[in-house]
Amino acid sequence: MNLFDMESDVEQALRLASLVHHKYSSVFDDLPERDRAALAFYFLPHGSKKDVLEVTRPRVIKWYCPFADQRAFPSGHRYCINVYTGCQHECRYCYAAGYASRQPACKNTFRADLVKDLDALDAYDVPPAPVHISNSTDPLQPLELEHRHSLYTLDKLAQRRHRFTTVTVLTKNPAILTDQRYIQVLHELNQLSVDHPRREWFKENGHPPLRVECSLAFHNDESRKVLDPAAPSVESRMAAILFLSQENIPVVVRIDPLFPRDPLPGGKVMSEFDLPDIQPMADLESLVRFAREVGTAHLVYSIAKITRPRFGGLPQVMEKMKRVYEYLSQEQPLVWRGGSWRLPADVAGPLVVEPFLNLCGRYSIEAKMCKANLISTP
Repeated sequence: MNLFDMESDVEQALRLASLVHHKYSSVFDDLPERDRAALAFYFLPHGSKKDVLEVTRPRVIKWYCPFADQRAFPSGHRYCINVYTGCQHECRYCYAAGYASRQPACKNTFRADLVKDLDALDAYDVPPAPVHISNSTDPLQPLELEHRHSLYTLDKLAQRRHRFTTVTVLTKNPAILTDQRYIQVLHELNQLSVDHPRREWFKENGHPPLRVECSLAFHNDESRKVLDPAAPSVESRMAAILFLSQENIPVVVRIDPLFPRDPLPGGKVMSEFDLPDIQPMADLESLVRFAREVGTAHLVYSIAKITRPRFGGLPQVMEKMKRVYEYLSQEQPLVWRGGSWRLPADVAGPLVVEPFLNLCGRYSIEAKMCKANLISTP
């Protein structure tokens, strides 16, 4: 069923599009008229009496980041599916702690809502766009072993493959993907049919239409347990990444986030702040070497943020890390943005990022900052 059978349908949708909040307007304005109408019908509330409309309509296949102004975060038309709420991995630095639910849980009507959104994409003939699973919760956390909502999602996306360009799965638990049920559907998602609207572009540019992004910030479990206490072991992640690579599943390794490391300026070391040296250069080098060996397309990195949790205070380890940040910033205040404290750029660059990028250069492997990685995913 296509709801654009009459010119009046397009006109109605374009009227909706004219009311979209200015932070999304650049995305809508850059599209051909019919595509703009399709996006308006899918993303915008049809019966609203408001003069300005937010992209709030979809149930689970949502606008990637509904809070971001496209002028500052030009992600464009792309989707995010957060399969679960909250996360069992309890990573102390997670930015989602600033807004996510404290208790990990399933969404009661998730499967039905997913199908309804997929039906709506077909009904409005929305042009294909990237889809990310997930940005606020790990889709392969232990809940998946019981409920398999992520497997269901991947299967349904494969059935409507023409509605999506790159399918990205972001996880700290790639071991679940080694199950043959997941391998089969991942291979399906990595193939575009001859009638896919973007097939020739992907073919000409050599870009895989599937990407499994695996977070691997630490090279040993002693460091991992400090900040990722309930996440899978380093060994299990590395074994799964190697398996996926051998299965010809496109993998991207995320050495993400990056933390300060010994020696700190002024002759200090992390232990003086009651913290271990969790990311020494030798460990980073081992991770970069591993990424090259498994043939990752590139590396992804970001600088660790000190996120103020929505519930409760900062974890003790992050209180200590905040003191490290304050020491490194010297007379500059920490940058407060988006619910997190951050190192000033002129501090983070030379102390945290540049040594890592130099290391990547020595191994001839490209490194992309998290935001650049996201917005460059076609």
